[in-house]
Amino acid sequence: METIPQYRQLYELLRKHILTGVHQEGSLLPSENELCAVHRMTRPTVRHALDSLVKDGLILKKQGKGSIVRKLPQNIGILSIAGTASAIGVRYLKTDILQKPTIKTWPEMFPFELSELEKEAGCIYMERLRFVEGEPVFYDINHLPNLYLQRITNRSFENKSLFEILRKHYQIEILGGEQKLKAIKPTKQIRQLLQLKPGQPVLHIERKLKTNKENFSIYSTIYFNSVKHSIFGSF
Repeated sequence: METIPQYRQLYELLRKHILTGVHQEGSLLPSENELCAVHRMTRPTVRHALDSLVKDGLILKKQGKGSIVRKLPQNIGILSIAGTASAIGVRYLKTDILQKPTIKTWPEMFPFELSELEKEAGCIYMERLRFVEGEPVFYDINHLPNLYLQRITNRSFENKSLFEILRKHYQIEILGGEQKLKAIKPTKQIRQLLQLKPGQPVLHIERKLKTNKENFSIYSTIYFNSVKHSIFGSF
């Protein structure tokens, strides 16, 4: 059983309160003294939690004021950094693991530039087919650098969020990224997986998500069946 450090317990609690609106954007978090008293933690432990929130872009520290809340984009569909589980809701999203996480070399033809350390470390490869209300909607292929992810190949990803696993077990937070979108003619395999009709196009998305870990980005190739579902976002 994993033991969660005290600072991480406080980090998780404050993060949840920020993302659910308990602490509104622009408001001040409780002071270090108040957090120490309420949670019975030492000042170094509280500061460690707050420093982690700063690093992940959830608060700003201002001398003489305290910790000011920032809110990252969330729940705005696959175009956001929140991920499909957050966008659609785990209740409606089911996942089949087509390829369990496995350690491989990077593909020779890769759509994004890799750092030297990422190239040297190799990648963790995984394929998933994701269903919304029982129908296949997303086929995604993930490449993660083989860094920081101890024993990840032993974890179960069935009906679980990749982003949540990375955050909770490896303290990897997504900070932003880039992506390319294009409608393409699907291969026979993709047409069968997504149950597409002959001649029906599929939306092809390539994503690079930057994280709080140096030399660690998340790379995904996603095929999206948009017959009944739209990509949506807030601006």
